[in-house]
Amino acid sequence: MRQKSGWVLLLLMLTGVVLGGFVGNMAQGISWLSWLSYGQSFGFDSPLVLDLGILVITFGLNIKITMAGIIGVVIALLVYRAL
Repeated sequence: MRQKSGWVLLLLMLTGVVLGGFVGNMAQGISWLSWLSYGQSFGFDSPLVLDLGILVITFGLNIKITMAGIIGVVIALLVYRAL
């Protein structure tokens, strides 16, 4: 039995989240698929700015989890198991 790489799992999960988010965003205007865009968003409302005089660093994070993103992650996990 061969060892499965954690990097492959990470790549597949990121792909599932991105594609799921894209599908959820596209399904927003379709009435019978609008449930795919239902989700929760969390993170910083406005970016945190650290001004050090010479260097300005801006921190920001906003994550939106949708039903389509969750379905994308589940499909990615199923693909990983099949590998």
